[in-house]
Amino acid sequence: MPADWQAAFDAARAPCPPDRLEILKDRAVAAFLGLAIGDALGATVEFLTPREVRAQYGTHKDIVGGGWLHLKPGRVTDDTDMSLALGRAILDRGGRIEARAAAEAFSAWMSRKPVDIGHTVRRGISAYRRSGVPFVPDNPMNAGNGGIMRVLPVALATLGAPWAEVVRAARLQAHVTHTCELADAGMEIAVALVQTALAAPEADLAALAVLAERATAAWPDLSPAGKPEAGPTAFVGHTLRAVFQALGAAANLETGLLDVVNRGGDADTTGAILGMILGAACGTAALPKRWTKKLDPATARACTDQASALIAFSPAASGLDRPVTG
Repeated sequence: MPADWQAAFDAARAPCPPDRLEILKDRAVAAFLGLAIGDALGATVEFLTPREVRAQYGTHKDIVGGGWLHLKPGRVTDDTDMSLALGRAILDRGGRIEARAAAEAFSAWMSRKPVDIGHTVRRGISAYRRSGVPFVPDNPMNAGNGGIMRVLPVALATLGAPWAEVVRAARLQAHVTHTCELADAGMEIAVALVQTALAAPEADLAALAVLAERATAAWPDLSPAGKPEAGPTAFVGHTLRAVFQALGAAANLETGLLDVVNRGGDADTTGAILGMILGAACGTAALPKRWTKKLDPATARACTDQASALIAFSPAASGLDRPVTG
């Protein structure tokens, strides 16, 4: 982690003052709802080019369902569903992240024949079923965004833990399907942004964008510098460039999410990742009511309940110095 990044990040390692616990809980809930909203919003335009999005919607700005998956309005995809599966596994183990528990949760989710599942995710879960080993070999072909899209429960449950433990926890779940140095780097930057946003005194999207720029300095494939990322693919570089560019231009949560999903491509995942970051920064008051009302009610309840329970287990909220991995 760059030295000048460390000072801004240190706040996320400190116990949450009692008078800020309700704010922290609200931001945790907003992060999970932001993930689901970004997923549901982006699913409509997934795999479209920006030109196709403009031709069909002008500016795509409402949760209307449809898309290639023919979703009902407010329904979500694998981004939210895998996050909820992971969150349940963590809660069932008293707030600890365990590789085998994550693998079992993902396997059970795949058994329910989800509406959407990525090739790398399917391959990793299938390998676990055959071998019983809850991680896949290191492979550059695993440099997708699947480990990042579902990492929010780890970011919440480990808030306040030593950074090395946070990294270990995030990798335990990611490596079930995505073991790759570049994917790890992108995931760890995303977790750091979420945790920094949760712990910050005020929402400061410009400061988060600067942190993203500094954190990606050693990873040019992830850097937001350069031409706008249009039609981002599931490759972690394309995904996070789009997310970080939209973060840098965001005036608020709504403008940031509209920016990233209207780029098309893997829009449900770029929307989910940016949604968790912006939600963590801005809190539930920033979530447009036209989006929260459209979100599938069962999904919204699950996100709200899990976020509250996961953040309560975190060292920052509980004040307990406890292991966060199994």
